[in-house]
Amino acid sequence: MTPEFVIGFAKQSIELALTLSLPMLGVGLVVGIFVSMIQAATQIQEMTLTFVPKIVSMFLALLIAFPWIMDKMIDFTRSVFMNLPTYIK
Repeated sequence: MTPEFVIGFAKQSIELALTLSLPMLGVGLVVGIFVSMIQAATQIQEMTLTFVPKIVSMFLALLIAFPWIMDKMIDFTRSVFMNLPTYIK
């Protein structure tokens, strides 16, 4: 294995991890901004008010995006196992 291969494989793995986390992080960001705007407008500064909606919305985003996430993970794992003989050389 060459250093270029290892760097490319690590880059591909990191990109996949970031891509898979994007739906949950995006939903958490949008819900967090929305709740913060409501808190600023109503002057309610309760910490649990920001935490609970974000957790629930991120869980729902995970449930909705789960088939897509599993498809991406299975494709990547299949690619790794199919190319394993070439990686060993």
